[in-house]
Amino acid sequence: MDILPRSFYDRNAKEVAPDLLGMNLVRTLDGEARVGRIVETEAYLGPPDLAAHSTKGKTRRTSVMYGPPGYAYVYLIYGMYHCLNAVTGPGEHSSAVLIRALEPVSGIEGATNGPGRLCRSLAIDLTLYGHDLSAGELVIARPDEPDEAFTIATRPRIGVDYAKEWALEPLRFLIEGNSWVSRR
Repeated sequence: MDILPRSFYDRNAKEVAPDLLGMNLVRTLDGEARVGRIVETEAYLGPPDLAAHSTKGKTRRTSVMYGPPGYAYVYLIYGMYHCLNAVTGPGEHSSAVLIRALEPVSGIEGATNGPGRLCRSLAIDLTLYGHDLSAGELVIARPDEPDEAFTIATRPRIGVDYAKEWALEPLRFLIEGNSWVSRR
């Protein structure tokens, strides 16, 4: 498995987000791998992006975003859904990329078209907050077989209407025409 190195994440979230499309998210539980192809992401650029959690500064919830890139920022929304983000750079920049949807490759049961659903299907929860995405039970890797060429589409992010002008920024990236994307 060709796991993405920390240097992959040490770039602006707007660059990392589309580059994650087609990569595999791999969650290993009890020796069994659950693998999904990333088909949708959203970039959160840190301050001054009003939709980024880090826009209000460093808190207990956002502290991992202020560290080095390549770690998991997992949080709970609506008191019931976990969301997985990859912390990005450059350096300790407080930005991240939300993994919005996966196309199941192997070992996954349940829906993966939405950040909460994919976390539920891969048993991703707050215990993985701050997990190093380049080692261990949760990694992002290049697929073993080269992907067929795909077209990347951009859209405004979902559910960030409170973020004023930032709500309309085309920071959502998806594989055009993929049936596993969370919303059209």
